[in-house]
Amino acid sequence: MAEMSFQPSFSLAPEKLWQAINPWNWTFEGSQVGLINVNIGATKYPETERAILDEVGSYGRQLGRIGDALEVLIGHFDAQALSEAERDALTILEGDLAKIRRIKARERKKVQ
Repeated sequence: MAEMSFQPSFSLAPEKLWQAINPWNWTFEGSQVGLINVNIGATKYPETERAILDEVGSYGRQLGRIGDALEVLIGHFDAQALSEAERDALTILEGDLAKIRRIKARERKKVQ
């Protein structure tokens, strides 16, 4: 009697049995961390991005500094010559920046 073997046409085991644990790969290659998937987009210069994040600060910190500088400029700017839509854009930005300041203050109180 001939011996018969059964070989399914599919596999229940994963093909890749290793996992990268380098956080830069998680961020810059769009991999998933836990239940949250963060994709900051493709960049032609990932080493430059990493250097900026290491030496300057996170994207949030960079945006915060830009926002702070914009508030200074808006405070010294005469908006009367702007159209209503342009003034509205500045008002919305100022409102968003004020919300960010309140959130930062609230979160700092939690840490203290």
